[in-house]
Amino acid sequence: MHVPDGFIDAPVSAVAGVVAAGAVAVGLRGARRELDERTAPLAGLVAAFVFAVQMLNFPVAAGTSGHLLGGALAAILVGPFTGVLCIAVVLLMQGILFADGGLTALGVNITVMGVVTTVVAHILFRGLTRVLPRTRRSTTAAAFVAALVSVPAAAVAFTLIYAIGGTTDVPVGKVLTAMAGVHVLIGIGEAAITALTVGSVIAVRPDLVHGARGLAAPLKLRVDGELVDAPAAQAPSSAPADARSTRKVWVTGLAAAFVLAGVVSFYASANPDGLEKVAADQGIDEKAREHDAAGSPLADYGVKDISDARLSGGIAGVIGVAATVVVGSGVFRVVRRRRTPQAPASRTTESV
Repeated sequence: MHVPDGFIDAPVSAVAGVVAAGAVAVGLRGARRELDERTAPLAGLVAAFVFAVQMLNFPVAAGTSGHLLGGALAAILVGPFTGVLCIAVVLLMQGILFADGGLTALGVNITVMGVVTTVVAHILFRGLTRVLPRTRRSTTAAAFVAALVSVPAAAVAFTLIYAIGGTTDVPVGKVLTAMAGVHVLIGIGEAAITALTVGSVIAVRPDLVHGARGLAAPLKLRVDGELVDAPAAQAPSSAPADARSTRKVWVTGLAAAFVLAGVVSFYASANPDGLEKVAADQGIDEKAREHDAAGSPLADYGVKDISDARLSGGIAGVIGVAATVVVGSGVFRVVRRRRTPQAPASRTTESV
């Protein structure tokens, strides 16, 4: 659903840019509360993983494909504020390095793909987890539903923006019907990927999933006929606890992202995604402009001057994952360090 340059006029694109900038500012502030020493590195990993999976277009209808938007996945794994930042980093990398999503439309893309999907998914997920039993299965089911709804919600948001600032004269009703219809199908794929990923992480480390915190009940021991909480196990002091607790997850997740972007992406569907298909069918793309970074050595997810398509796409995917995890991890480490520490209780002394 990457909106290219020329779909939305300049004034509305500028307003969307302001909205996106405000959302990122709020995200930076909120992420300071969500991130800690363990989760800050994982947030960069989530951004890289979303980048990788977005390269895996899957067929949804005749001549149409879809790909992960990622807002729901990011919100559930690392929190809604951090999730907005993750998607913003992904879209920035895609726009600058790979000419995917217009640079003048970056605000539109962040608003639609980052803010709307993350907020809708977070609200729905939190609502479901409050009424459902606190189990791994119900949490995974809530993730499925939240992701499913977030995609057509983004399609509706794009349609509203097009209704205000579209550069072509296409009836909004036709655009809404076409966008909502195809993105409900794409939402099913999004939901499956999100539920699978969230469920896999919960199965091994529920404590690292923002939306599953408190999922595991404390171990109980019977003492003198009464159930009491068991004391927490003490970690060995041979390695820093925070680094040791996340290193395996981080390495495994990054390796998976490299494989998906560098190898599996070659087998992705070549059909246009939902927005591209609707734009071509309805004439929304009549005034689309060439991307400002069309001459980039990595444009269209291939390496310039490498003729072998498999090798070219694989290298581009690996570069994209590496760049995203470096930029994302750097951003989140800075955000974490700027977190305002709680001041220790002060002592009042008197001079006599």
